Amino acid sequence: MRTRDGSRALPWLYLAPALVVLGALLVYPVYQLGLISLFRYTQAQVSGGQPAAFRGFGNYTDLFADERFWQVLLATVVFAAACVGCTLAVGCALAVLLTRVRALPRLALTLAALGAWVTPAVTGSTVWLFLFDPDFGPVDRILGLGDHSWTYGRYSAFLLVLLEVVWCSFPFVMVTVYAGIRAVPAEVLEAAALDGASPWRIWRSVLAPLLRPILTVVTIQSVIWDFKVFTQIYVMTNGGGIAGQNLVLNVYAYQQAFASSQYGLGSAIGVVMLLILLAVTLVYLRLLRRRGEEL
Repeated sequence: MRTRDGSRALPWLYLAPALVVLGALLVYPVYQLGLISLFRYTQAQVSGGQPAAFRGFGNYTDLFADERFWQVLLATVVFAAACVGCTLAVGCALAVLLTRVRALPRLALTLAALGAWVTPAVTGSTVWLFLFDPDFGPVDRILGLGDHSWTYGRYSAFLLVLLEVVWCSFPFVMVTVYAGIRAVPAEVLEAAALDGASPWRIWRSVLAPLLRPILTVVTIQSVIWDFKVFTQIYVMTNGGGIAGQNLVLNVYAYQQAFASSQYGLGSAIGVVMLLILLAVTLVYLRLLRRRGEEL
């Protein structure tokens, strides 16, 4: 089957069914999100008691004038960056380790990692809360911390959530990077080893440049996942911590939309998150294209 434009249009025909499904599942919800963010939309409008009042960018003006929003945004950016960095470091290190161990340990490590990956976020968060529980958890006893509460302090609570996020996220990086390493010709790695390169030098000078397209994908995916973390924060800090000290944007949007019934304001936060993620992704891809990387 050929079209007037030849084979150039043929791939789009194959992609058309998937694009239609993605359009129905993604474009329409995003459109509704943006639309609601332009209205005063509260419980009165949801129940039909009052008509929705058009506010234009009023919700965004209120949002940007709120000091709390900027505090939560900063906390979200720092927390997401820490999660992404730790996830990539752990995932890449274990991917390299998989190439250096025998078949049985490799199988055991892979199965353990996949077990963490498929564990539901609520279940994983509950298990980690038990492990670090001040009364019954084994971690405090092993470390000799007595009845130390990890969720009481702001930074210790963020650290606890970070550990859980990395635990359930690194398998994706590990498996993806491991597959990329296996695709690298063995002669390249053997030549680097014969030249006296250390494992770190081989990774930095040989593997990382060759795996840059794969690392780009897992980095962008990790940024998207970690920037919009909700379940772990909500479950492990009981809705955002004491006085909201552990709020991130996703939980903050939930509080505004559902706890305070300010659906328009909550939708505005969602739109801001979407724009931030799009901007980060586009800037990152543009920097790679400037370096001549093929994605």
